[in-house]
Amino acid sequence: MDTRRLILVLIFTFSSFMLWENWQKHNQPKPAVEAAATSQTAGGAPTPSAGLQGKTAPVAPTAAAPAPTAETFTVSTDLLKASISTQGGDLVSLELLKYKEQDQKDKNFVLFDAKHHYLAQAGLIGEGLPTHRTTFKHVAGPTELAEGSNELKVRLEAEQNGVKVAKILTFKRGSYLIDISWEIANASDKAIAPHAYVQLQRDDVAPAGESKMVSTFTGPAVYTEADKYQKVDFGHIADNKAKFAKTADNGWLAMVQHYFVAALVPKDKTQREFYMRKLDGGNIFQAGVIVPVAEIAPGAKGETSVALYAGPQEQATLKQVAPGLDLVVDYGWLTVVASPIFWALEAIHKVVGNWGWAIIVLTIAIKAAFFPLSAASYKSMAKMKVLTPRLAQLKERFGDDKQRLNQEMMKLYQTEKVNPLGGCLPILIQIPVFIALYWVLLGAVEMRGAPWLGWITDLASADPYFILPVIMMISMFVQTKLNPTPPDPIQAKVMMMMPLIFGVMFFWFPAGLVLYWVVNNVLSIAQQWQITRMIDAGGKAANDAKA
Repeated sequence: MDTRRLILVLIFTFSSFMLWENWQKHNQPKPAVEAAATSQTAGGAPTPSAGLQGKTAPVAPTAAAPAPTAETFTVSTDLLKASISTQGGDLVSLELLKYKEQDQKDKNFVLFDAKHHYLAQAGLIGEGLPTHRTTFKHVAGPTELAEGSNELKVRLEAEQNGVKVAKILTFKRGSYLIDISWEIANASDKAIAPHAYVQLQRDDVAPAGESKMVSTFTGPAVYTEADKYQKVDFGHIADNKAKFAKTADNGWLAMVQHYFVAALVPKDKTQREFYMRKLDGGNIFQAGVIVPVAEIAPGAKGETSVALYAGPQEQATLKQVAPGLDLVVDYGWLTVVASPIFWALEAIHKVVGNWGWAIIVLTIAIKAAFFPLSAASYKSMAKMKVLTPRLAQLKERFGDDKQRLNQEMMKLYQTEKVNPLGGCLPILIQIPVFIALYWVLLGAVEMRGAPWLGWITDLASADPYFILPVIMMISMFVQTKLNPTPPDPIQAKVMMMMPLIFGVMFFWFPAGLVLYWVVNNVLSIAQQWQITRMIDAGGKAANDAKA
């Protein structure tokens, strides 16, 4: 009875977790018909709300038609290779030089790309001011970060209605931060009070290389001190039902996907407005932030800036960029457990220098921490295994009388001082920790492209030769043999099939996750075998003494 309930608890818990995962994936918006190429530049400048600066904000002008022959040029640093269009100064491509594509290891990973209509746009709101649809002039200057230089500035200029605007993109050595700033010179005969905006544009299709068995969030998110971290579903944006903080003097907006993020971070204590919208004619979405610029008198100058982080979800780096930005590595309701687990994993990695060995050491540490609970569970299971023959005899004698059978079984448990549920409670207590570790290994970009040994060259990808999943199936089979055999032959056959069923599921799991389960299973087998051997020896000694 104990074995059946324990295994049913584990199966129910794990199955519920996997069903929830797939429900999340199923309810993500389905890709719409591919938008036309011109959709990439569709959408005019946003309109700030009336209360953004305590007064009526200017209404955005009708956007000019897209420039038919916008030129692009490339900028390179030690970490990035960016393509910039003279139309609006948009970042139309962003290649991360330290990361490879998930399914094409010979190519660098591209975050902003035409495939997903993913790019960063920026402009000014105000009568006659340049938007992301305006053609700028690229001012001649270096486009590659020079050796010994810590930053690279790219300057684009446009002039409309007597207002000269310089848009400056500043790239920094060793950083994924790009500073987007404007210098505004008002040579007109009237004062202007512009607003600046930066927006991220993307379709609703998850990035390539996602595991078939797991799903992660793809879409925009907003963070403020008051409302904390808020993920927004693309479908809710399309239905105008999206709920998120609209205005604040703090916080950021981001476009999140597995392992990577693009985040817009205005200066602290600057009033800001967040917005999201779906463009007509396809599945393209825009999410951005608007910030005010102080009124600029005739003959005067003004400036403002917004930081753009576009890179990997390295938690230590994200914490330095903005408060709460590390929350894009989303552990959900288990964050309180998962965060210290990742901290421990990172600390171990600093010592051992390999993420695979770090996973093994952490698994051993967690197993040691739960040793008393595991021992209690295995002792209960070992005692139940000793009682299995006697329980089978009771079933043969009282199989037709369920009430009498239950009474005799309870009497036997009391006589032998065995709790039939003793093996379940310790397992239930450990489940949140195991699921939290699952999320840590799934969400940590540090695992992406990280080798362990031999054939495992990427802990974030499935084992290419399925060696670890096969070892895991063998370990699960051994564990099943160590457990008490259910008296029902059908149940016994089902239990013997479970290693195969679960093992096949793990064929598509990231190697880092399977490595954790293999190590955990091996340690559990060793602990369970030792405890079972001790219980069996004690039972034999007691029987010999009675004889």
